[in-house]
Amino acid sequence: MAAFQFLLLLLTLLLLQLSEATRRSLFSLNSNQPFFNGTQWAVLVAGSSGYYNYRHQADVCHAYQILKKGGLKDENIIVFMYDDIANNTMNPRPGVIINSPNGSDVYAGVPKDYTGDYVTAANFYAVLLGSTSALTGGSGKVLATKPQDKIFVYFTDHGGPGILGMPNPPYIFADDFINVLKTKYAMGTYDEMVIYVEACESGSIFEGLIPDDLNIYVTTASNANESSWGTYCPDMTPPPPPEYDTCLGDLYSISWMEDSDWEDLKTETLEEQYLKVKLRTLNNNTEEGSHVMQYGTQSISNETVSVYQGSSTGKLSANPFSSIDSMGVVDQRDADLYSMQQKYKKLTGESQQKEELLNNIKEISTYRAHLDSSVDAIKGELFGDQEHGSMRGEGLPVVDDWSCLKSTIRTFETHCGSLTQYGMKHTRTFANVCNNGVSKEAMDEAAKEACSSYDLGQWDPAVVGYSA
Repeated sequence: MAAFQFLLLLLTLLLLQLSEATRRSLFSLNSNQPFFNGTQWAVLVAGSSGYYNYRHQADVCHAYQILKKGGLKDENIIVFMYDDIANNTMNPRPGVIINSPNGSDVYAGVPKDYTGDYVTAANFYAVLLGSTSALTGGSGKVLATKPQDKIFVYFTDHGGPGILGMPNPPYIFADDFINVLKTKYAMGTYDEMVIYVEACESGSIFEGLIPDDLNIYVTTASNANESSWGTYCPDMTPPPPPEYDTCLGDLYSISWMEDSDWEDLKTETLEEQYLKVKLRTLNNNTEEGSHVMQYGTQSISNETVSVYQGSSTGKLSANPFSSIDSMGVVDQRDADLYSMQQKYKKLTGESQQKEELLNNIKEISTYRAHLDSSVDAIKGELFGDQEHGSMRGEGLPVVDDWSCLKSTIRTFETHCGSLTQYGMKHTRTFANVCNNGVSKEAMDEAAKEACSSYDLGQWDPAVVGYSA
């Protein structure tokens, strides 16, 4: 009897090992290619421009290198980035972009599919839907996917409640993005999709909006109510090389990418990557960290990372997760001014460059103070001392009437100036205007009253474009 029980136990263990090996073999082969009858596709989006947003394009370039090393073909990787960093006069290493203090060049070989004026929400949607007729400019590459194909989407930029930035407005609004994903699913032109999003309040893009039956798995850098963080910044730990005056990466982004650089992606699951990135992005549970979230079809997280990022094996000499120390970080919205101030401190004497930089810092700071005070004045006018839903309950979208939200933002910008990457944080206030049934006329009068005496200057939306 004892011998029979021993044999039964041994057989059970063998079956468990076989089951695990079978599960992993479904998604990886020794040939370094995922095992499924389809093609791996990727869309990489850096939604900002300007040298002091260096980190977003650095993130996207690094992501490209991971996918390329993993076996994805350039014809199946579509890149959106403004492309004003590598050869910027402020870049201390011309033609080179790095994403970590000791990192190698990640810019080399990156496809220039949609750059400059062609980095738009409309082109992003057209690419996702595989609609070449809806494109404006660019390489013309789209997700020409088939029903058995896998898709990886990575977006990195500024954000706000229900909104993601783009260097050319209008911005990406959550309802439009989700509707595009629903349309893509209805077309039946992919098997499964994984989306990683780096942005402040990035959870609000999916919270209460994305169904769990679209075969789309999402992780975000933050929940619906908090900032995400830039890292590898000057005068922080760890710092960039001394010649750099800007942050090299973002905390959530470098966490998933350095994990992908380190691990064998043929054996690591998406869930395992999520848990490690979640821990590191919490930043030792300090206030300078965020809560990485999951949305959508979460069963996809049981698959190996290689199914979406390619079959790369680790290359880093040291495990970035072996010691989770606190990272020096800066709020995404403040990273540009922080970098400018660091550069100003390094400039000596009374040079023209130093004076111009100081004036730029003052102009930006003054305008941001104007945005904050204007929103406060409008809230006071419309709501008085009453608190009207500073945030909605967990699981609910930011707003129900998205057309109202976009109209309210346009009204604000008409009288008070462009939201800019900083002002996106105020979209929750505009959502609350809609959630509380404030009329268009009342909003228009309140915005006019708050901003009638302000000269919009370079931030006039008639010049720079409307966010919505």
